[in-house]
Amino acid sequence: MKEKEAWEKFYHQAEEIFSNEELETIKKAYLFGAAKHKGKKRLNGADYMTHPIGVCEILLEMNADATTIVAGLIHETLNHGTATKEEITEQFGESISDIVEVISKLNRLELVDDSSYSIMNFRKVLVGMSADVRILFIKMADRLHNLRTADALDADALKKKVNETMTVLIPIAHRLGMYQIKGEMEDLCLKYSKPDVYNDILERLNATEKELHDSLEEMQDSISEMLIEHNIPFHIKSRVKSVYSIYNKLSNGKKWENIYDILALRVIVEKVSDCYLTIGLIHAKYRPIPGRFKDYIAMPKQNMYQSLHTGIFGSDGNRYEVQVRTEEMDEIAEKGVASHFSYKEKETQKHMKNMMEQKLEIFRNLIESSDTLSDKDFQTSLQEEFLNESIYVFTPKGDVLELPKGSTPIDYAYRIHSEIGNKMVGAIVNDIIVPLTYELQNNDVVKIKTNPNSTPNKEWLNFVKTSHARNKIKAYFSKQEKETYTESGKNILMNELRKKKLVFDTLFTPEKIKKVCTELKLEDLDDIYFSIGSLRFTATYILSVLMGEKKEIQDVLLERVQRKETKPSSSNESKIFVNGKSDILVSLAKCCHPIYGDEIIGFITKGEGVSIHKKECPNIMGRKERIVDVSWNVKEGDTFLTHIQVRTDNRKNYLADLISKSSEKNVYIDSVNTNEKNDETVYDFLLKTASKEELENFMNSLLSYSFVRSVSRV
Repeated sequence: MKEKEAWEKFYHQAEEIFSNEELETIKKAYLFGAAKHKGKKRLNGADYMTHPIGVCEILLEMNADATTIVAGLIHETLNHGTATKEEITEQFGESISDIVEVISKLNRLELVDDSSYSIMNFRKVLVGMSADVRILFIKMADRLHNLRTADALDADALKKKVNETMTVLIPIAHRLGMYQIKGEMEDLCLKYSKPDVYNDILERLNATEKELHDSLEEMQDSISEMLIEHNIPFHIKSRVKSVYSIYNKLSNGKKWENIYDILALRVIVEKVSDCYLTIGLIHAKYRPIPGRFKDYIAMPKQNMYQSLHTGIFGSDGNRYEVQVRTEEMDEIAEKGVASHFSYKEKETQKHMKNMMEQKLEIFRNLIESSDTLSDKDFQTSLQEEFLNESIYVFTPKGDVLELPKGSTPIDYAYRIHSEIGNKMVGAIVNDIIVPLTYELQNNDVVKIKTNPNSTPNKEWLNFVKTSHARNKIKAYFSKQEKETYTESGKNILMNELRKKKLVFDTLFTPEKIKKVCTELKLEDLDDIYFSIGSLRFTATYILSVLMGEKKEIQDVLLERVQRKETKPSSSNESKIFVNGKSDILVSLAKCCHPIYGDEIIGFITKGEGVSIHKKECPNIMGRKERIVDVSWNVKEGDTFLTHIQVRTDNRKNYLADLISKSSEKNVYIDSVNTNEKNDETVYDFLLKTASKEELENFMNSLLSYSFVRSVSRV
């Protein structure tokens, strides 16, 4: 289809939905996108602008709002057009430009066929989604349209696209109840990844297609007559089960003849009471299949899905799945959270927004924890909390809460509120006291017993399921530890004041406290106490800064280093021995980033302890004063930050390949900056690694790529 023809078709559909003012902005977005994509073609030869229009047709079916449509029309103008973010902001405002910018970043990422990198990409997707859920709508529609037109891709590119869709996007669509998009993407992925299987199932369906559709039509007529007789307003949809759904059941050991819902009918009625009346009439006329009735109206799923489900034997001997729901329930079931933007009632919007925020909370919790987890731990959390099966439990008031399967009452308590988790002492499930290790089951009613004097137990970390609960427990003990260090530092300082016969109130005036905090980059008096208790600074040094005698610190630190009788404190051991001692405050120099395996040297700084440098560091070479002997005191699990620079040709973005290799070699990438030059691209990586040997192994592995020109440590 030509661009003009596609646009006219889309605009005609939009005219029936949006106001004149919204239509003007939508038209403006189309003209902007068309200008930025002018002359460009897609791989299949179509005008490039047909893709954003196709994306917006899908968004229209999702009942997305005008803002989403505008962003969808220009979502490729940064990556594949000539637009700048400043232009988009000026023309359409900051909200839309932010959405387009994130979509552009997401679309530049490529998922290689490697589980570790899948995790890295997943993290990016979730961050984007958490910022504004409309980004997710556009990303889903963008991918679906690309899959519809994926025949033009080569085999490798198609494989990557399918893998990313199956591992990243489809699980998210499922969790948010976007079943219509999910179903089509699943079918398309199966078609491209396993064409033989796809065609075999299609042929089996087609072989009986007329018979199946005749059966559906007969059953539809029978139910219609019954509802008309009882004066129930309705309309009916029917369908034959999707190819992927049948494939999934066959893969799990089901036989073709034991798949109960190949034939399905959906009855849409006006009121909730009509839903139950309709199910009653159907069960009165047709024999129900045992165990197939589900009431998701009284007990909705966490993604807001509501419907009554049943299985029946038809008069023709076939088995049918029947779903009964209201119009609004059907809208939500088909299009998920996107459809909530179309409802105008303020209370409905507020309710939907709250439910959506609850739904996205699990993703945000994972993102917040991702920086403190190893890739392996992050992958485990992702698998357990996001991809695996969920359970639905109830609060005593009847509210539904979704948790990963295997969750405990502790996970439940922290999901309700941090303080409930911190103060919990027991749990009652279905009116029975259970241990805190109890694994919650579907439909459990959970009540948490609390005590205002109770605190978390570190043992909980051994069996809680969710990263949210784990992080809250760790945060509690981290806070307790800080309070302990703060109290210890305060006592040390008071003892030092008594020894020197100084008065606290006279010395620690607000002005002088502010002076100390400014010089030492501390926050307040409590932070001063904490810096002393955690051995960052000595009480003597704090007093010297306070009284303008800062020069004494060199002597104080040298004295600590040279004190033979000082016993190292196991609780405060550092990664470095200073003159054989492990309780001296040290910091790894940021100018040369020494790591375990490097030859190192120590330099006594003014106020920051001993700074550790590589021996060949230009900032330390030739210095003799304030130099001390240091050596490594590394334990298993210790890691170090260091910089490397990778130069590649600039034919494409190779970031995905480089990150994939880092995951393979157990080297964690903390941050990356990309600089494109005339004939090459330079990637500056800040890495976290265990040793020089591990780093050199990683650097050598990068040289195996033909596109890598050089790898050097900065």
